[in-house]
Amino acid sequence: MKIAVLGAGAIGAYVGAALHRGGADVHLVARGPHLRAIRQHGVRVLSARGDFTAHPHATDDPHEIGPVDYVFLGLKAHSYASSGALVAPLLGEHTAVVAGQNGIPWWYFHKLAGPYEGRRIEAVDPGGATSKVLAPERAVGCVVYPATVIESPGVIRHLEGTRFSLGEPGGGVSERCAALSEAMIAGGLKCPVEENLRDDIWIKLMGNAAFNPISALTRATMVDICRHPLTRTVVTRVMEEILDIAARVGSTPDISIEKRLRGAEGVGHHKTSMLQDLEAGKQLELDAIVTAVVEMADITGAEAPTLRTVHAATDLLARTAGP
Repeated sequence: MKIAVLGAGAIGAYVGAALHRGGADVHLVARGPHLRAIRQHGVRVLSARGDFTAHPHATDDPHEIGPVDYVFLGLKAHSYASSGALVAPLLGEHTAVVAGQNGIPWWYFHKLAGPYEGRRIEAVDPGGATSKVLAPERAVGCVVYPATVIESPGVIRHLEGTRFSLGEPGGGVSERCAALSEAMIAGGLKCPVEENLRDDIWIKLMGNAAFNPISALTRATMVDICRHPLTRTVVTRVMEEILDIAARVGSTPDISIEKRLRGAEGVGHHKTSMLQDLEAGKQLELDAIVTAVVEMADITGAEAPTLRTVHAATDLLARTAGP
């Protein structure tokens, strides 16, 4: 099994190192000091579960790799539409694209039976630009639960979680999902294949769409947001509205808001990815996490007043504090 990890950052390098440890033929696409460190010393993973080092091939030129069985995207979702030159050399006739992204994926309505089947979500597929680069037929859905950070070039600190849920946009359990799941498990990861991955997408999105923008607006950690009565109320209302939107597109995530809040509070003083990006001067991952959900509210006729207010404030923040 030949796998390319395009965007071997904190999550991408962690996945690539695990897959390589499990015996897969892994190729990392990275750049700068991170790439140089990986070439010299491999990917070092530091984890309470046990440290290890893997030595997959690493390059900044996908042409060195050629067509693969799977492309794992470790890029931010807003980079997908402009990734064509990097992705194209990796694609063969049957190459699957696995997007380890937060939020609503560009393929969301692909093969989703019902009134919205085939609908394009402009926030994540503007004018069809993402679908042109990453054909929905190639997509394997992936919900990423682990938290990792780049501690230094070539060194990944694994903070928590090992689960990567996979699923076909059309549902069911395909051979390509089952094969990738086996490779991930061989590398020490949890990797269930879900018959309805969209429910998992909404469960994670309940936290991302509520906590990420509020943390960016307030500079607060997840536990701070949970323990402050007023922001806890805002988060609860956002989650209620998200569940309403999910139901309107046919998803019924099997989790309570209170359980989701307890889980977030249990993470402790952790800065969300959006707050980390804000502090680093990077573009906020707003389109997939919040803007696309607001667009789905528009499509389905959901009111979502709290979500819309949070989105408006965060959108202004992104425009005034962007890179």
